[in-house]
Amino acid sequence: MSSQQPYSFFQSVEKSFDKAAKFTKFDPGILEQIKACNSVYQMRFPVKRDDGSIEVIEAYRVQHSQHKSPCKGGIRFSDEVNQDEVMALASLMTYKCAIVNVPFGGGKGGIKINPRKYSVYELEKITRRYTSELVKKNFIGPGIDVPAPDYGTGEREMAWIVDTYASLKPGDIDAAGCVTGKPITQGGVRGRKEATGLGVFYGIREVCNMPDVMKKIGLEQGIVNKKVVVQGLGNVGYHSTKFFREAGAVVIALAEYEGAIMNPAGLNEEDVFQHRKKTGSILNFPGATNLAKNTDALELECDILIPAALENVINGDNAPRVKAKIIGEAANGPCTPEADEIFIQKGILCVPDMYLNAGGVTVSYFEWLKNLSHVRYGRMEKRFTENLNTEILAQIEGLTGKVVNQKERKFIMHGPEEVDLVHSGLEETMITATREIMAIWLDNAEIPDMRTAAYVNAINKVATSYAELGIFP
Repeated sequence: MSSQQPYSFFQSVEKSFDKAAKFTKFDPGILEQIKACNSVYQMRFPVKRDDGSIEVIEAYRVQHSQHKSPCKGGIRFSDEVNQDEVMALASLMTYKCAIVNVPFGGGKGGIKINPRKYSVYELEKITRRYTSELVKKNFIGPGIDVPAPDYGTGEREMAWIVDTYASLKPGDIDAAGCVTGKPITQGGVRGRKEATGLGVFYGIREVCNMPDVMKKIGLEQGIVNKKVVVQGLGNVGYHSTKFFREAGAVVIALAEYEGAIMNPAGLNEEDVFQHRKKTGSILNFPGATNLAKNTDALELECDILIPAALENVINGDNAPRVKAKIIGEAANGPCTPEADEIFIQKGILCVPDMYLNAGGVTVSYFEWLKNLSHVRYGRMEKRFTENLNTEILAQIEGLTGKVVNQKERKFIMHGPEEVDLVHSGLEETMITATREIMAIWLDNAEIPDMRTAAYVNAINKVATSYAELGIFP
């Protein structure tokens, strides 16, 4: 396929899968089963608009794999939604969950609408009707398929979904677990909003702390003073930028659909966000230089490039001009297979989306567990930990005759809040996943890149599960 042509997202995923499958030892039939989407539900339903007209809505839900239950994946509202995209995203969810050791199969949903063109009441009707259609076909439930927010959706839509599900499934005490990404008051978990961006940061930080890897690509260890470019200032891009900046990196450029800005001295994401909120654009930000096109930011000289917006933004056409040493795929599918081949030739390390942006599903897993256990994280141990730490500190001060200052005392005595435990669990997840992928990559000289190693890791886990479960009947 020519780099000039639009690249099928699902074909892109399959191509990457096939590239990795030859490094595994499983039966070809098992591999075909893993690639295939188990269930594809395309639906159309009518909705009455505020003006009295009736519109037929096109929507999808795909369950890619049930090697683990339930299936898990977001619901996006976009007029670009199509079956190919939803299938690709569902399959990536399967591999993503396997890599980060979250016991879910992959799923994804989408409604083909532009949410900006509908009133809140219309969006609520569409969301509730979509949920009822899923319930009718047994495509949603805490043990079946658990949606989450995605592009164009958020906490509000998830609250509508859980309310609709609960009304159609009276008496289900685990109803809150039918969806994640809910408001805190409706069973959501603290730390969910920043989870994907924080996961991106943890994954890249772990890569940057590996001396052999850094030596190979010609960078110093650590995050401090690394020059970072971020494309996209949505939830993921904003939080990725925030955590990199707070860790000592210098964010030299930010890009959005209206354009890109650059400042070698560094940009503060919150200041840029407020500027955009006030003016409607990131352009003309004080102290920054406007770039001719938003895609120009992708080609800047930098250490780390974070594409956190759309699919296929780095392809066979512009990949030769990318100068970053590390590309961290915060978005889903920002680099095409052609771009991957060019990165291999240029010695650019591409940290793949299929695990790097798994922060959202990891914390969704924590939310799901919270819903099933019906207790907030930290509630059982916070005070016990604080009392224990207070006693230990008192003993140490008594034995040494020295008094700890107030700042250190506060830190030592702090018992974990829910958000502390969520962030800790996410950090452990991303570090473990990064090390597993790197071990596979370094263990086999024929594996060309980190994406292929990540796929090998995912395929091995999913295939093992299928093989152990056997074939029914």
